[in-house]
Amino acid sequence: MEKSANRGSTALNSTKTAKQAHRYAALQQSAPDSHLKLALSMTVAACVLRLIILFVTPLELHPDEAQYWLWSRHLDLGYFSKPPLIAWLIAATTAVGGDTEPWVRLSGPFMHAATGLFLFFTGRRLYSPAVGLLACALYTLIPGVQLSSLVISTDAPLLALLSAALLAYVSLPKQAEPRSVGIAALMGAAVGAAALAKYAAVYGFIGIAAHLLIDKAARRAWSPAVAAAFLGTFALLLAPNLAWNADHHFATVTHLASNANWTRGRMFNPDELGEFLLSQPGVFGPLPALLLVAGLVLFRGRLQAADRLLLCWAAPPLLIVSLQALLSRANANWAGAAYPPLALLLAAWLIHWRKTIWVMAVLSTQGAIALLFLVCVVRPDIADRLGASNSLKRSRGWAETVQSLVERSREEQVGQRLSAVTVDDRFLFNAAAYYGRSYFGHLGAPPLTMWVRGVQSNSQAETENPLTLGEGQRVLAASYEGQFAEEMALDFMVVTGRQLSRVRLDHQHNRRMGLFIGETYARAPRNPATGIQYGFTRGGRRIAPNGKP
Repeated sequence: MEKSANRGSTALNSTKTAKQAHRYAALQQSAPDSHLKLALSMTVAACVLRLIILFVTPLELHPDEAQYWLWSRHLDLGYFSKPPLIAWLIAATTAVGGDTEPWVRLSGPFMHAATGLFLFFTGRRLYSPAVGLLACALYTLIPGVQLSSLVISTDAPLLALLSAALLAYVSLPKQAEPRSVGIAALMGAAVGAAALAKYAAVYGFIGIAAHLLIDKAARRAWSPAVAAAFLGTFALLLAPNLAWNADHHFATVTHLASNANWTRGRMFNPDELGEFLLSQPGVFGPLPALLLVAGLVLFRGRLQAADRLLLCWAAPPLLIVSLQALLSRANANWAGAAYPPLALLLAAWLIHWRKTIWVMAVLSTQGAIALLFLVCVVRPDIADRLGASNSLKRSRGWAETVQSLVERSREEQVGQRLSAVTVDDRFLFNAAAYYGRSYFGHLGAPPLTMWVRGVQSNSQAETENPLTLGEGQRVLAASYEGQFAEEMALDFMVVTGRQLSRVRLDHQHNRRMGLFIGETYARAPRNPATGIQYGFTRGGRRIAPNGKP
């Protein structure tokens, strides 16, 4: 009887397993066109939804977005802190629809739609159409992608172009042949264009090199002609930007090194590393991140060749940015180049594991997070009630802040005219340039300038629009949050008309701006050791006679 029961139980389990296998086999073997149609339908629907939200959200441009818009008014081959592609994209979209916020941000949804489709085709080639479809869905629902789709940032074109390069890489024939040269040229063009979006495109180079190092079969796909085509098109696209950098004292590269912040403070920061690592599940998604870690721990000895390829592309951003965090600091999105290959890897594992419940759990939790985020973007008051107002504060209240600056400027112009308006923060400068675009730069308005705190310029505004002695006769000065107001006032012989402007952002946050009239601009001496005025800390606090802030 016991043996019979065991045989019955075994038969039942076998039947269940067979049904699961049949279900997944049907999913994998269904008409490829159906998977492509689903991927296209899902991508178009997500893109259209994001475009609608762009036109209805009350959130304003973040000052970094305003800076990119400002660049787009003067097209060039490079800029102080970023390569030029972001400005070119904004110039294209605003040429069609004007300079309002949705048109400034318009390219974001299209770039992420392209990334999702590139992942579909890559997954279909490496694994199966089902994997490609799931990868497209997983990428579309990544929390960080929701944010990046609704702002204008360098991450969107970077990820789209690196994903295009990954597709080209996996499309190389197994043996070098004539058509390999064309594919390699497209791959080089994709990486080169990605570098024009953000220099983090170097991760594509590292991913290729790492995979060629560990995979002998992959090396057979390369010949001298293939390598020359790849490197040649990459160099051709990047060369103009490198020439611009050389002509501008390598401003972008210098800014990148400064942003790494290796020369200040201690070089061992485990707290920063922990903060960066803990931020990644929030950016990629909690459950997907957990499943990826579990998969690496439990199945690291059973990785397929395609799995190892994707890990070669995904690991460098995560490892290098983790090291950067340990040495100094790192923003959560700096490892963004890892997310497309990781989405594809997770999709492959979920299909391979044949656990429908995990697929549904991931899609449902990611979908819920995405929906909540979109609701908060359309209704920021809901974010306030949920305690998430801090995450939106830098995209609120700028128009009102700049309006108070413009109104004070107009009042001062009635009597003795202003020679300039100057601000002490690049965020305020960028916001004033955008939200004051109907005033600054027009006939009769004073020029908008940037007060340079240190000995050297630390932003594009300080480099291209510094307050000069010739513009310093009578200046309306604005200090963002009043942080450097005291130092700025010491650069003028006469200071009058002090005013504090306050803008309410939400029930917890306000933005303050200190205003005064400064006459006869004459820069106070700077400390050669710190580059700032004597008697002040880098944070703007005055040093007491005992030497303490």
